[in-house]
Amino acid sequence: MSSILVTGGRGFIGTNLTRELRSRGHRVTTCDILQGEDAQHVKVDTGEYRQLDWLFSHQSFDYVYHLAAEYGRWNGEDHYENLWRTNVVGTKHILRLQQRFHFKMIFFSSAEVYGDYDELMTEDVMELLPIKQMNDYAISKWAGELQCLNAASMFGNEIVRVRPVGCYGPHEYFSPYRGVIPIFTYKCLHGEPFTVYRGHKRIFDFVEDTCRTFANITENFIPGRVYNIGGREEWAIGIEDLAEIIIAETGADQGLAQFRAREDFTTRVKVVDFSRARQELRHDPTVDIFEGVKRYVAWMRNAYGNIIGTEDKENVWKTTSVAWPTK
Repeated sequence: MSSILVTGGRGFIGTNLTRELRSRGHRVTTCDILQGEDAQHVKVDTGEYRQLDWLFSHQSFDYVYHLAAEYGRWNGEDHYENLWRTNVVGTKHILRLQQRFHFKMIFFSSAEVYGDYDELMTEDVMELLPIKQMNDYAISKWAGELQCLNAASMFGNEIVRVRPVGCYGPHEYFSPYRGVIPIFTYKCLHGEPFTVYRGHKRIFDFVEDTCRTFANITENFIPGRVYNIGGREEWAIGIEDLAEIIIAETGADQGLAQFRAREDFTTRVKVVDFSRARQELRHDPTVDIFEGVKRYVAWMRNAYGNIIGTEDKENVWKTTSVAWPTK
């Protein structure tokens, strides 16, 4: 049993990861800029060194999962001060404290660091090619990875980096800055129009699958490793098809989907390799997009109220054409 700190522990992934780690018997403390009712939660702004220093001076941790970050490319434009202060300065604070307190660190980057690269995204791409990150959020995450690499080289910090890909699921509340699944689902449940950009393809991973793999890092911690962690390669799906699945599951009006040309400043197609996580972290996703959307819609109905009924859902599903390709 280990003593673990999860920064950003009140966030979407942090909430689910904390539950998974505790289910394995670990002692987990969370910190976040938000308050929390959990007795093991501490309100801490990672952008403020004094607050972090107080926390680490009063508790000892074997591992720190550093999730605290400002999320999303448009959030990074609208609130860039928060983005750079949290994602870069906050990460530097954690690295400095690691030098003092000698915990093992899992740094949460993002698949957005692959930027304009449109071929198979293996973990060593950035070591081989000059990649152009396409927005400030991606740049801040890559800066965080570079900080980790420098700290490991200069001071011997023990760090594993992870690049989540398309994670979604319960406790991901709606925000215009979130990903397509919470946005599409919220809009469908509230009968509001939403934009679907054509020609984009992604791999999505249900948060319970993702967090099992994140938790496995404590059992096979290899300093210096970096992992893509997402769904299965064969689960890649077009955003138009994703919209169809969510409309069917919510029973929403198909006319809510407003189709537009491709979206700028983001990778059109993400083709990601997860073989390293399978080999070293026992990554084994089981919840495909159909089951995952079903569970997420049920959670969001409960979180926001049953806005739209389900009486027509069965008939809508009969017209849904999306299916996985045969292997």
